[in-house]
Amino acid sequence: MRFSAKKVGIVDLASILGLLLCFGMCAFGIINSAGIGNINRYADGASAIITFGGAFFAIMAANTMKDYIGGLKSITLVFKAPVHDVRSMIQKIIDLSNIARKEGLLSLEEAAGDLDDEFMKKGILLIVDGTDPDLVRGILETELVSVEDRHKKRISFWEDLGGMGPAWGMIGTLIGLVNMLYEMDDPSMLGPNMAVALITTLYGSLLANWICAPVAGKLKVNNASEIMMKEIMIEGLLSIQAGENPRVIEEKLKSFLAPGDRILGDGDGGENNG
Repeated sequence: MRFSAKKVGIVDLASILGLLLCFGMCAFGIINSAGIGNINRYADGASAIITFGGAFFAIMAANTMKDYIGGLKSITLVFKAPVHDVRSMIQKIIDLSNIARKEGLLSLEEAAGDLDDEFMKKGILLIVDGTDPDLVRGILETELVSVEDRHKKRISFWEDLGGMGPAWGMIGTLIGLVNMLYEMDDPSMLGPNMAVALITTLYGSLLANWICAPVAGKLKVNNASEIMMKEIMIEGLLSIQAGENPRVIEEKLKSFLAPGDRILGDGDGGENNG
């Protein structure tokens, strides 16, 4: 049986429903205030171009094209729920510790071939090669930092874009206000011009709070979950290398979990304590 610590592909209903319901709340507010017949009041092409175009292109200017495209693509991660099965992963480490206890560390090389997680596989192969424990930890933690840095780059992309939204909305508002001041001699134009000026602020706020903040928040959650998984792997693999009792390893790794999540799946756990 192959083991994967991270599977992606399950639709994340929380993100999809959350974004749709946020849109629904805005639509309700607009229709309740202006009526469905006047919903076109909230649609203005020039305001959309200034706000969204300005925000996205400003972020483009602040990034390389590769990072910019990668940042845009990262929104798809929000709609896919990564399944970080921590309990299954801990159980696998316990199984590996039992194998190592019975047959020696070299026996783990064959077991590594059945692993889908490249991070865990790398750690096991380092152990099998007889690498010093401090060096194993150093190599794995360096890779962990690298993974987290890549994640933070995607998170900061959306945070920065969220900051640009209201800023460019204000720029659009100021442009609209300048035009309104030039029309002061025609009182009938003041209201419509003011409304158009404020739409850009609305668009900027929507970009920041409807799209960017939730996307950045979900990416942070996913990052924290994956980093915790890898930290558990490091501790578990080093414990196996140190020859610790499987039961001790189990209790050590379960301490990462909330009390209600500490019942592992079927497995012999620390049965082979000999």
